[in-house]
Amino acid sequence: MTTVRINASDAVSTETGALIVGIHTTPDGPRTAPGGEGLDQALDGRLTEILTTMGFTGKAEEVVKIPTFGALPAPVAVAVGLGEVPEGDYDQETLRRAAGAAVRSLAGTPSAALALPARTAAEAAAVALGGLLGAYDFTRYRTGGDRKPPVGEIVVLSGAAGAEEAAERSATVAESVTLVRDLVNTPPSDLWPARFAEIAQEKGAEAGLSVEVWDEVRLKEEGFGGIVGVGQGSVNPPRLVRLAYSHPEASRKVAFVGKGITFDSGGLSLKPSAAMDWMKSDMGGAGAVFGALLAIARLGLPVNAVGYLCLAENMPSGSAQRPSDVLHTYSGKTVEVLDTDAEGRLVLIDGIARAIEDAPDVIIDVATLTGAQIVALGWRTSGVMANDDALREEVVRIAGEQGEGAWGMPLPAELRKGLDSAVADIANLQPERWGSMLAAGIFLREFVPQSVPWAHVDMAGPAFNKGEPHGYTPKGGTGALTRTLVAIAERYAGNGTSERAV
Repeated sequence: MTTVRINASDAVSTETGALIVGIHTTPDGPRTAPGGEGLDQALDGRLTEILTTMGFTGKAEEVVKIPTFGALPAPVAVAVGLGEVPEGDYDQETLRRAAGAAVRSLAGTPSAALALPARTAAEAAAVALGGLLGAYDFTRYRTGGDRKPPVGEIVVLSGAAGAEEAAERSATVAESVTLVRDLVNTPPSDLWPARFAEIAQEKGAEAGLSVEVWDEVRLKEEGFGGIVGVGQGSVNPPRLVRLAYSHPEASRKVAFVGKGITFDSGGLSLKPSAAMDWMKSDMGGAGAVFGALLAIARLGLPVNAVGYLCLAENMPSGSAQRPSDVLHTYSGKTVEVLDTDAEGRLVLIDGIARAIEDAPDVIIDVATLTGAQIVALGWRTSGVMANDDALREEVVRIAGEQGEGAWGMPLPAELRKGLDSAVADIANLQPERWGSMLAAGIFLREFVPQSVPWAHVDMAGPAFNKGEPHGYTPKGGTGALTRTLVAIAERYAGNGTSERAV
C-alpha cells in the first residue's frame, strides 16, 4: 500500500519523482494555489503560458503533466485544477479529489510530492487522504502486462501544526477503505460468507477487536430466520459476525449493521444476467462496517462500538427459499417472502434485532439495498432514512463532510399498507414498484423500537463505480460509507451527536 509522510520543505527544492501543484482558474488565466509558490519562477515565469498553450484552465480535477527539464529536482510537475479561488478556507473535498486525481495519473512513479494547499492540519489531512485513496489499484488477479504500479510514497508538503498526526489518521482510514475496496472487488469464488468471517476474525483480532461468529447451526438454533432463509439455497452457508470495540473512557455506544450478500443471484426470483455481473458488490455494507470498526480500534477512539456483518450468498437451488415462504426472524416477527431478490432487508433485520440487545445509543445500518436508490439518486448519492429527523439530517451532514454524497429521504406512512401480508406479520416487498427504496426503509423500521435511534443508508450505487475513475474514486469497489461511519463514531466520542441521541 502507498505510504504517506509530511515534509515542511518548499515545492521547488523537494526531491521527488513528481511534484503536484494546485492551479486555480481566474479571469487572467491559470494561477498557482498556495503550496506551489516558486514554480512559476523556476519555469522562467512561463507557467501560465505553458498551461494555456496546453489548454489547461484550472477547473476542478483537471490534470496535466509538465516536464521540468532540470528546472526542478522533480523531473515532472503535475498541475491539478482546484477551480476558482475560494473566498475563505479550502473545501476539504476539493483538496481530496484534486490530490486523488493527480496521484492516480502518476502510476509507475515511485514517489510524488503534493504541494497543494496544506496550511492547516485539516487541509494536510485532506490532501494525504485524497492522495492515498487515489493511488489505489486492485491487482490481485493481474498476471502481467504493461499495468503500472501505483505511486509508492506520497509526501505532503506542509509545516502546519498537527499535520503529522492528521496524516497518520488519514493513513489509518485509507487502510480501511482500501481493504473494503479489495473485498468488494474480490470475486465471489474467493469471498463466500465463511471466508469473509475468517478475514474478519483475523484482521479484527490484529486490531484488538472482540470477534464472535455464528455459523449456520447456531444461526438456526438461535432463530436468525432471515439470515438462514436467504443463505439456505447456497452450498456456502451463511454467517453472522459481531465485532466489538470498547474504550475505558467511553460513555456512548454506536452500533453499525451491514448487509453482506457475498453474491446476489436474486435467488429463485432470478435477476437478469446483465444485472448480475457486479453483484459481488452486494456485501459493500458489511465491508464498510468491517472497515469502520478496524479504523475505530486503530485510532483508539473513546467510544464503544459494535458492528454486525450479516453474511449470506443468495442462490437458486432445490433448498432455496421460495416466494410465499414465511420466515421466523430473530425479532420474533414473521415475514412473508414475496420476492427472494428482496433479500438484503431479511438479513439486516436479524442483525438489527441482535444489535438492539447491545443497548446502543444509535444504530446505523448500511446496505446496497435497492436499485430504486440508483433510479432516485444516481450512482454517487446514498439515500438516508431514519426514525428521527434530527438523526437523519446528522448522518446526511456527516456523510457530506466526508465527501460521501447523501440525501435525506422520507418514510411516507401511506407506503406501509403495501407491506401487509395475508399470512404473516409483514411482507418483504410491496406490490407497487413506486417508492420501493422508501418502502424498504419502512420495512426495516418495523423491526426497530421507536425508543431506539436508528438510521438506514441505502448505498447501492455509491458502493460500486461502474464508470470511469474520478477524483480519488477508482473503477469498481469504492469503499463507500466507511469514512462516514468512522466520522459518526468520532462524533459520538466527542458527544457532538444529534438532539435525539443526546
